[in-house]
Amino acid sequence: MNTAQFTPAGTMTAEDLGRIHLIGVGGVGMSGLARLFLTRGLPVSGSELREWPSLAGLRALGGTIHMSHEATNLDGVDTVVYSSAIPQDHLEMVEARRRGLRVLHRSEALAAAMTGRRTVAVAGTHGKTTTTSMVTMVLQQAGTDPSFVIGGEISEVGSGAHHGTGEYFVVEADESDRSFLIYRPYLSMITNIEADHLNTYGDLANLEATFAEFARLTDPEGFIITCADDPGGRRLAETLRAEGRRVWTYGESADADLRLSGISSSAQGVRYLAEIEGRSLGEIRLPVPGRHMGLNSASAVLAAYLLELPVTAAEAALGSFPGVRRRFERKGVADGVLVYDEYAYHPTSMTLALQTLREVAGEGRLIVVFQPYRLYRTRDLQAEIAAALGIADEVVLLEVFGPGELRQPGEGSAALLSVVPLPADRKVFVEAWDDVPAEVARRARPGDVVVTMGAPPISLMGDQLLDALLARTADAAAIGTGVDPDGAAATAG
Repeated sequence: MNTAQFTPAGTMTAEDLGRIHLIGVGGVGMSGLARLFLTRGLPVSGSELREWPSLAGLRALGGTIHMSHEATNLDGVDTVVYSSAIPQDHLEMVEARRRGLRVLHRSEALAAAMTGRRTVAVAGTHGKTTTTSMVTMVLQQAGTDPSFVIGGEISEVGSGAHHGTGEYFVVEADESDRSFLIYRPYLSMITNIEADHLNTYGDLANLEATFAEFARLTDPEGFIITCADDPGGRRLAETLRAEGRRVWTYGESADADLRLSGISSSAQGVRYLAEIEGRSLGEIRLPVPGRHMGLNSASAVLAAYLLELPVTAAEAALGSFPGVRRRFERKGVADGVLVYDEYAYHPTSMTLALQTLREVAGEGRLIVVFQPYRLYRTRDLQAEIAAALGIADEVVLLEVFGPGELRQPGEGSAALLSVVPLPADRKVFVEAWDDVPAEVARRARPGDVVVTMGAPPISLMGDQLLDALLARTADAAAIGTGVDPDGAAATAG
């Protein structure tokens, strides 16, 4: 993708876009953008082929949702917005160009909404969504009423986007297609840099160079935050500091500007002591477990410090942080089995999530339902993904989601399953989505923890697994009372 041809932030405003139509409006990123525009009072329509959960909320805000892709969907529209998942020969893209409408990538439309605000942009290979959510809640707690667009929904808030009245605009900056290079942050945050999206970048060196390019777009009066514990983040900090840029770091490293110590994580949450410039900030607590959550939260504390917001606001916001939907989201318990949804699909984030879930499981077993997201990542990182899955006691694997990708011979989940380091009876490939709940219900026992993990569709399966486990309980109860689960009287053998 040639982002050099994109319109950068500060060039247009959201109001300049007129009547806005979003192709594929149900996806997390596009629905968040649609919500932002609607809460800003702008006319919005969108097209979809599937009834995504987010669509009901968009309709309630006044959005027009077309459940088909048609040329007539563009009647009365001024600007058409697409994402990287939409091909250039898509029916509505072709029609938009034929009519001479303004056609913008999602990042360009989002950049227009940032105009006139101080942008806090969160980038990195892992942890972007959670960190963006934490920063947003800290700014809200401090009373700044920020605008925000997050690649997920903050649990219990039920929204991943909002048009606020304050000066700050918090955004999750996506590096996967280089589109984050059109943002102009006041505060840029890079959580970590690891090999990923190599179909776009080719190698780690090019990826790191692009993160540096993103950081250099930061306002000279603003700040750059990186993680001192992450090798890529440390290299970036050293490079930028040598150029005279204002870089602040966080982590457990002795030379981190915001230094963490005494980190502890359990099923009840994570806590640590924070210190900056020789000043103790006291103990920071989160109700969600995981050392990586502690690091993510530290970046939010550092952001509050640099923006001269009360650290007490950060402590309060993080102390009540509910998590992000599909990011380590506790769905519930059925028949003694605890179920989580988790979006992780890169081996590093998978490992961190599964290690934390192992803590949660305690004496119980950990069962992972995994659907790889991308073919290229599954192929290039196969050994690392397999090792992460090996943390589990049992694995239920679906075929690679791979939107828009063509699977070559020998690629996909069959090859991945063969190298997962578990006995054959503790790992299984399930071809059909609808067969997964029954497979999990057959394997899970009271005291186990089950997590759905990977591509967007599978990380929404938690509710279906709970239903299957509840049905298992109901069937057992019916048999115990002499009633056939299908409605007929049961007979003794």
